[in-house]
Amino acid sequence: MTTADDTGPVPMDRGAVFQLIRNQLAEILEIQPDGIQESASFVEDLDADSLALIELVEGLESEIGTHVAGFRIEDEDLEDLRTVRDAVDYVTSRLREA
Repeated sequence: MTTADDTGPVPMDRGAVFQLIRNQLAEILEIQPDGIQESASFVEDLDADSLALIELVEGLESEIGTHVAGFRIEDEDLEDLRTVRDAVDYVTSRLREA
């Protein structure tokens, strides 16, 4: 995150959120990041189990939390995140609200 003059932090753009999620998933699933597309389903395409998704959430909360105090992904929202695009849209939306 960068700052724009003295107005405070500039939220991560959608592309940066996608790269963060892609890199986190690649590390967790031990695959190449460029093999992860936005349209990929966590379960069907990436073979991510619930533990991998929990690790992803923890990693995102930790990474984004260093820039946005109190950033959190709600447990009840996890079931709606079925694809990488769902996760990118969710995180981007939460960052706009912050």
